[in-house]
Amino acid sequence: MKILVINAGSSSVKFQLFDMPLANPLCSGLAERIGSDKSFIRSKIYLNGAEKLVENNQPIPDHTVALKLILSLLADVENGLMKDPEEIAVIGHRVVHGGEDFTKATLVTPEVKEKIKQLFSLAPLHNPLNYRCIEVAEKTFPKAKQVVVFDTAFHQSMPPQAFRYAIPASYYTKENIRAYGFHGTSHKYVTQKAREYLQKPAAKMISIHLGNGCSITAVDGERSLDTSMGFSPLSGLVMGTRSGDIDPSVIFHLVSKLGMSSERINTLLNKQSGLSGLCGFSDMRDIRKAIEEGNKDAVFACELYAYRIKKYIGAYVAVLNGLDALIFTAGVGENDPYIRELVCSNLDFIHISLDKAQNNRKTEGIREINKQDALIKILVVPTNEEFEIARQCFEI
Repeated sequence: MKILVINAGSSSVKFQLFDMPLANPLCSGLAERIGSDKSFIRSKIYLNGAEKLVENNQPIPDHTVALKLILSLLADVENGLMKDPEEIAVIGHRVVHGGEDFTKATLVTPEVKEKIKQLFSLAPLHNPLNYRCIEVAEKTFPKAKQVVVFDTAFHQSMPPQAFRYAIPASYYTKENIRAYGFHGTSHKYVTQKAREYLQKPAAKMISIHLGNGCSITAVDGERSLDTSMGFSPLSGLVMGTRSGDIDPSVIFHLVSKLGMSSERINTLLNKQSGLSGLCGFSDMRDIRKAIEEGNKDAVFACELYAYRIKKYIGAYVAVLNGLDALIFTAGVGENDPYIRELVCSNLDFIHISLDKAQNNRKTEGIREINKQDALIKILVVPTNEEFEIARQCFEI
């Protein structure tokens, strides 16, 4: 069964084509830096034991254009992926916010689409573009089944003391205001891989997903106990353009003192803050280049970014009452040794000890970057949300 997985992030679209139940994809790729003049699509096609690289460097103004370019690449007969687009039986979509309505992979119906739309305000950077990708895919592959996998689903195991806010109970019971958590597909995948690697089904782990969006999750065995993102993907860690945790009184001040509208504040905190607000760059690769050029704001942005992560590590060690492994994943977590070193520095008191040589090595697959005699493993675990989505689609 050919399953195409579309994983749309705030500035990217990752995609993989699987012939399930085989785990190795027929094609994988990434449309990146969407919305900038440096955008591109890079994909790898795997056929008959050979690998073919296809690159397309061109401005990609939005996710609709990105998805159309991806689907055109897959349907190109010269690439040999399929003779007929109707060979794709299922298209699996990552959708960020499922509220309390969705706890597992779900077939797309008009009612499901309407509920996704109702949640736009809770994930303004993601749910609208996830919805757009579903509509484009429906038109391009009208005979394929569309399936949605929600980032909030994994965190439904959180206890009430973790997901409830200390406001009158009616706001939860009537308005569903609570912490939902996000990046659940990624946290679920990497912690499962870590348990297999450690050969410890009941491992206590802290999973750190660092990309343009960032989150950290306390996981006990297969259960998410707490996570940094809450009612929306805005809270928690410092991110590419999102502020992360902020005192709510700041918002009141922006309204009463500066006369800012709720829409303007929403744009400020979601699209103009985080690393971008601190130093002018939202992409960690650009920030690293700025640091090399002596940009002090870029240095400070990384220090604040790492400091916030360390605060959560301390909190989640307490939540878990111990720790077996600290996991780094996603674009920054997997590829930036500088950030990993900043995060792990001065944590010896909880037995987190980084091996700098191992940290700077570039190898594929799961790897340890802790010192040899360290009590707590520090793991770099490449995430594969696309395969996890494909697996859940295949199951239903």
